[in-house]
Amino acid sequence: MVASPIFGLWSNYRPRKEPLIVSIFISVAANCLYAYVHVPASHNKYYMLAARGLVGFGAGNVAVIRSYIAGATSLQERTSSMANTSACQALGFILGPVFQTCFALIGEKGVMWDVIKLQINMYTAPVLLGAFLGILNIILILTVLREHRVDDSGRQCKNINFEEASTDEVQVPQGNIDQVAVVATNVLFFVILFIFALFETIVTPLTMDMYAWTREQAVLYGGIILAALGVEAVIIFMGIKLLSKKIGERALLLGGLIIIWVGFFVLLPWGNQFPKIQWKDLHNNSIPNTTFGEVIITLWKSPREDHSEEPTGCPVEQAWCLYTPMIHLAQFLISAVLVGIGYPSCSVMSYTLYSKILGPNPQGVYMGWLTASGSAARILGPVFISQVYTAWGPRWAFSLVCGMVVLTITLLGVVYRRLIAFSVRHGRIQE
Repeated sequence: MVASPIFGLWSNYRPRKEPLIVSIFISVAANCLYAYVHVPASHNKYYMLAARGLVGFGAGNVAVIRSYIAGATSLQERTSSMANTSACQALGFILGPVFQTCFALIGEKGVMWDVIKLQINMYTAPVLLGAFLGILNIILILTVLREHRVDDSGRQCKNINFEEASTDEVQVPQGNIDQVAVVATNVLFFVILFIFALFETIVTPLTMDMYAWTREQAVLYGGIILAALGVEAVIIFMGIKLLSKKIGERALLLGGLIIIWVGFFVLLPWGNQFPKIQWKDLHNNSIPNTTFGEVIITLWKSPREDHSEEPTGCPVEQAWCLYTPMIHLAQFLISAVLVGIGYPSCSVMSYTLYSKILGPNPQGVYMGWLTASGSAARILGPVFISQVYTAWGPRWAFSLVCGMVVLTITLLGVVYRRLIAFSVRHGRIQE
């Protein structure tokens, strides 16, 4: 969140290779620090925190990447290029856990490289792979990436942040950016990432409460579900490239938000079947405020756990467990599929529209703010859902999310006509 505007500003005035290489180098260094966290005699947790913070700082280069794509593509190429980038990002989210699982076979002890005091085990192997890929990326940037800038029609423009210029370049068209559309798109992007972040967060506690899964089961099955959503996202990204040419980005964004709303509406609990109650840690006077009849009914429906095993079910400390119907597994899976369709559609369309609204001028700073708003959403989404879900239960939590999506659809309706390309707005290109 902090780094995105900084790298974006840097990329506006200097060759984009510079912020990209520096940001990736920071990530490589942070991954190497993580691999050596066990070496110092004390304060290891602070080294760990520093390593993760620096990895996050290095990830601020996403703004530079999107800015580069926006500047190097015409309006006709933009959606397809943004979708390709998002598909690669989704592929990374899928393959990351796969590599993590493979590295688990190395075990905790692993192999010790005494010369450089490096222990290669299941915890350090992933970050070492990350460092290797970072070095590979730096080499590719130095040898393959070139500065390229075109206007909305695809004609090459003079590069403000690059020293070379050819004789046939055209000047960048001038005009004011629609700031209302810019702010609205930032809000839309924030809500979209906020909703997906809270969905990712709620998968484990919801499945443990509703289906009496153990921690291990919840992590395993939740990981499989999220990996499946990643595969679904790649397919959606590929489909969007074709669909956007037929119905347009704004319509796809609206459709995606409606699908997300349906996904969370499906998650609302209904019926007369209640979740299994976890009584393991129940002590005197610890039953929440409820009627005697409700307690008797719940006791009758939920037999006590075997004390030799990990307690499973909906903790009785969460008062809503006693009176909120369970969310059936079919409901949850349908919701996951719908969110998996809506989120990638909205995500790509929002920053594709954003790049078109900004026009052919350098977009580094603006893209930095968009990325920062997405990062803020990923911070606040999990906090919001964990607090509301624990205190009030899924009915209130998902009703509030549905309300949030309705407000977002309303905002989109208000600014719908303003979400047009810079060149279209100034009459240089017909929509």
